[in-house]
Amino acid sequence: MLSLHCPLDATTRGLIGAAELALLPRGAILVHTARGGIVDEAALLAALDGGHLAWAGLDVFEREPLDLASPLRGHPRVLPTPHLAANTPRGAVGMSTGAAESIVAVLAGRLPALQGAIVVPGGLRLAAA
Repeated sequence: MLSLHCPLDATTRGLIGAAELALLPRGAILVHTARGGIVDEAALLAALDGGHLAWAGLDVFEREPLDLASPLRGHPRVLPTPHLAANTPRGAVGMSTGAAESIVAVLAGRLPALQGAIVVPGGLRLAAA
């Protein structure tokens, strides 16, 4: 089994493609709860259809929400979930507390409490306008 838990950045985009999937033993399972874009979805589909992978549990996708026409959505050996990995009581409290602290900080003219919380062009200047 291969379970992915890494951030998406320039070094991890496309990290798992056809060559990497081929290194897994036949009948392996992929569990992907990291970030969409790390796994090449076309290569994953080929590995599933070709029988090299037995199953894939996918909580993240290149494009979210997953397109209704995506072959991954109805694939008989794919268990797709709607990006729920952090959906726990503790995770919900952490996300809402962090969001509230960031809102208060920005309204007070400070940087958000969460690093990278403003990800729009203009950043804090745009939020403060």
